[in-house]
Amino acid sequence: MTPDISSEDLRAQQRLDWARHALGDATATVHRASVDAGFRSYWRSQGTGASRIVMDSPPDKEDVRPWLRIHDLFQHHGVRVPQVLQRDVDNGFLLLEDLGGPTLALVLDADNADAHFDAAISQLLAIQRIPAPAGMGEFGEALLQRDAGLFEEWFLGRHLGITLDCDQSEQLELVQRRLMDNAHAQARVLVHRDFMPRNLMPVADGPAVLDFQDTVRGPVAYDAISLFKDAFLSWPLQRVDGWLTHYHQRAQAAGIPVPPLPVFLRDADWMGVQRHLKILGIFARLHYRDGKSKYLADVPRFIAYLEEVLPRHPQLAPLAALLESLIKPALAAREIP
Repeated sequence: MTPDISSEDLRAQQRLDWARHALGDATATVHRASVDAGFRSYWRSQGTGASRIVMDSPPDKEDVRPWLRIHDLFQHHGVRVPQVLQRDVDNGFLLLEDLGGPTLALVLDADNADAHFDAAISQLLAIQRIPAPAGMGEFGEALLQRDAGLFEEWFLGRHLGITLDCDQSEQLELVQRRLMDNAHAQARVLVHRDFMPRNLMPVADGPAVLDFQDTVRGPVAYDAISLFKDAFLSWPLQRVDGWLTHYHQRAQAAGIPVPPLPVFLRDADWMGVQRHLKILGIFARLHYRDGKSKYLADVPRFIAYLEEVLPRHPQLAPLAALLESLIKPALAAREIP
């Protein structure tokens, strides 16, 4: 038996022992409920009592304390998050309420999307109204530069095998700089950074918000565009614009510092482009570095997002040119047997 396998078996036994102790049920079992792109995993209990969720966050790989810190902050300010029933911070185990079935991403359709998104906007506004506590991280230059680097290093370089010449590099840098400057210029609120249907659970008093541990103080348009330009669901651009307008109306009424609607819609478009580029880099990194390849299937979705919005903004034309002359041909070449 290899060390890796024995380590996994040891963790599995620790998880089961802890779950049985936390549940007060010596016969309980746990079965995989879900896994995310990081090192956390989620396990549903079966036993004599109500089912619960065990979060397993191995301390040597993913510290559970950032998750708990944001959880407690959100809960204190009325954001619907999973209830924490037991916690063992040192060993990286949490016992959570079981929110039930599929995420919002799996129940959304063209008919129910308006109602579900309106409920999601209510949770988003609750997050954005929270005063940033001391020590809260910033979505600032360092994070923006890191995001820009992900796209060039992992998607262009590693995935497509593209090395930009000096002119191409300058064109990409120009667009990235414009996107970063726009992000810096926006009003600052708490930003979940992955506020999308896959991280929302459709419960009666929700949706409940998941995967919030990376929350920082950042641009006001970031989470709104993340909700409607999702990694796993796509909507017609006209409908997205309508939802952004609805969010803007509700945000104004709630006292969120959004700019006038035309400016906000531009900011949302630009914030979306910044995020799409980052996600393309992350998907490539998950494939090549972490062996998690399923995300590459959604690359065409993000290329389509770029194609539909870049023509609206002449200032981003250099990226549109790179997309047509370099990126799309390289993607097409990869598909040739």
